[in-house]
Amino acid sequence: MLRRDLLAGGMCLVAAGGALALKPRRRVSLLGDRKLSDITPRSIPGWTSTDVGDLTASSTPDSLVNRLYGELVQRVYHNQTSGDEVMMLLAHGDSQTNDLQVHRPEECYPAFGYELGRDRSIALPISNGVTIPARLLFATAVGGSEGVVYWVRLGDSLPNTEQAQRVVRLRTAMEGFIADGLLARFSVSTSDESAALSTIGAFVPALLAAVDSASRAAFIGTARAALMHRN
Repeated sequence: MLRRDLLAGGMCLVAAGGALALKPRRRVSLLGDRKLSDITPRSIPGWTSTDVGDLTASSTPDSLVNRLYGELVQRVYHNQTSGDEVMMLLAHGDSQTNDLQVHRPEECYPAFGYELGRDRSIALPISNGVTIPARLLFATAVGGSEGVVYWVRLGDSLPNTEQAQRVVRLRTAMEGFIADGLLARFSVSTSDESAALSTIGAFVPALLAAVDSASRAAFIGTARAALMHRN
């Protein structure tokens, strides 16, 4: 189940879209020259992690993975007290255009044999008075269900729907720049909404708090990163 889950998650940064007669002149990346694998803590209080290999395709210089993804970080975090496990996938693309853009999980999971159940918008608390516009969904396949919480960062925006994502991409193109994009996805093996939100809702704030404050904007945008820094 873990391999299928990570396979589906890993394919969530894909080519899509049609042509726009707009030619942005500059690129803007909140990640900059850093690597996600370096700025994402491997352990946080109460949690340790294990890296999971790239399960999407062969990683050769000409492979689809290397053409579509700037970087994938796939880890399983284990809670030493409760035994809970959180599967994390971070997918970063340096150029969010009509040819390459973050593809939301509810659009790609069914392609890998999952049936999607509940899917709703949530405000995920990450610090005092600071929330992330995220989505909660459940993906079911042979062997069980996964509760999934994710958000998408496109430049400095966190669009919570596919339509909002298209609007942000169009706006940035009209303003003359190409933004980077991040899919941050966390899942647990459960069909219980309260259990999924409890586990992921405790894990994500702890993970972000452990990220160096200078790097936090790469995950949640500059405004929320600044608010977390003040708290």
